[in-house]
Amino acid sequence: MVIVIHQSSSTQNALFYNEKKVEQKKALFFQSGNTPTINPFAGTKHDRLNILTEIEEHNSRVKKKGLHISVNPTVTDLVKLGDRGIRTEIGNLMEHLGYGNQPYFVFKHTDLDRTHFHIVSTRIDKTTSRKIRDDYEKQKTQRFIKSLEQKYDLIKEQSQVQSNLKFSAGSRNLKQNLESLFYQLNQIESISTKQLYNKSLELFNVEVRRSGRGHVVFITDENGSPVRYPIRLSEFEERPRFHVSHSAEHEQQITSPMIDEFQLAQWARDVNRLIESNRKFEPEKKQMLKRRENGKGRRF
Repeated sequence: MVIVIHQSSSTQNALFYNEKKVEQKKALFFQSGNTPTINPFAGTKHDRLNILTEIEEHNSRVKKKGLHISVNPTVTDLVKLGDRGIRTEIGNLMEHLGYGNQPYFVFKHTDLDRTHFHIVSTRIDKTTSRKIRDDYEKQKTQRFIKSLEQKYDLIKEQSQVQSNLKFSAGSRNLKQNLESLFYQLNQIESISTKQLYNKSLELFNVEVRRSGRGHVVFITDENGSPVRYPIRLSEFEERPRFHVSHSAEHEQQITSPMIDEFQLAQWARDVNRLIESNRKFEPEKKQMLKRRENGKGRRF
């Protein structure tokens, strides 16, 4: 089980990202809690947003008001917990982090081989209008994961250091997973310059290069050489910051870039599992392509 608290400052961006996945049939409404209506999913996305923003309007001092969490169970975790167990433990997670009384929405993402869940809420307390304390969230999350492993006898995830954090020439679902990567990096406010953003992409063997009037995205090897055909940036719905306007080209250089590599490594591990999970299906795909080629050959 991997649980990631995303560094999202915008409640609307977090919610609409998940709502868009639902509109694209890549996610489902899964669960809600503490909302003023029994079934908030019967309304529009703006109705759901209003439930959260009406609370946030009472506190104009806090900048990072949005709460966005992804819960990433393994296949074994899903089998052991089931949807009912996942719903229960998401409620327990919110309680554990101090958001037990907050309204929240849960989306079940099914667009990739690995089912995962996104929680969207607000960090502004609906009763006091104060920001809910977020001290030691990472430590609290790790303690919660450990309690789940003991409670359900779950297999512990590989450590961050052991995980392969890179995209590769054989990565599958490439466009979808790159969009997911761009989205996560776009939420990290500390990546405030183009130089930092490019350095962050390098951690994943990803590089954005100018091509004509636009940009293309490459997957590279450890030496920075492309290992597969590029994808034009204009084909992505979610695009990396600092590569969407000409003004970014004139950005000033900084002297000492600082990147939260632990946070990036968490996302890299998560994305890597998504793209590598399809490898086991490669022999079947090759046999299918071979049958198709043989069929085409017999027509001549």
